[in-house]
Amino acid sequence: MKSDLNQQPQLQAASSAIEQQIKNCVKAKANKGDYVVAISLLDQLIALRPDHAVNYNNRGLMYFLNNQIIEAFGDLSLALEINPHLDSAYNNRANCYAAQGDLGEAIADYDLALDLNPANLRAWINQGIAFRELELYELGLENFDIALLIGDALQDRIHAERGRTQHLRGDWNCAISDYQTALNILINKPSEINYFCKVQSWLNQLLNPLMITDY
Repeated sequence: MKSDLNQQPQLQAASSAIEQQIKNCVKAKANKGDYVVAISLLDQLIALRPDHAVNYNNRGLMYFLNNQIIEAFGDLSLALEINPHLDSAYNNRANCYAAQGDLGEAIADYDLALDLNPANLRAWINQGIAFRELELYELGLENFDIALLIGDALQDRIHAERGRTQHLRGDWNCAISDYQTALNILINKPSEINYFCKVQSWLNQLLNPLMITDY
């Protein structure tokens, strides 16, 4: 019995090391867009800790990124059953609603995320985009303005999405300024090349009608 007790801390340490190794692999695969492998790794984590809400939340996010919306809903709802205070799960589930065009439910889930964590930048940004999709431009701009006040993270996303909102609202000068700010940040982020091109295309859409051709 004494020997078993002495071995227990060693077994716990080994289990924790394995979990951390799997988490690192999940992050690496997710960053490369290899969501199928990331999901299989998260399956292993869930087998080790079936009562850990964060693992279901992360697998739900991977399902969402892999366009498996039904599976994402299942995992995210289960994560919230285990931990109703997990703000990131509300944000991720809101993204699923938005992807299905159910912007009302999405906005409600973003509200829940922000009630739990007012510093959740992604929820502010995503809700702002949802407001924009509904042509509620003023509400969207309020979200982006708040996000800029909260911290220095995700500045490229905030400026880009605020610029898009101003663009669609017809405030072209402010839109150009925000687009250029976002592009100046994104140009130094090779991993964000797709988003850089997206923002550049928005700016081009805005500038093309203003361009004068010399004959």
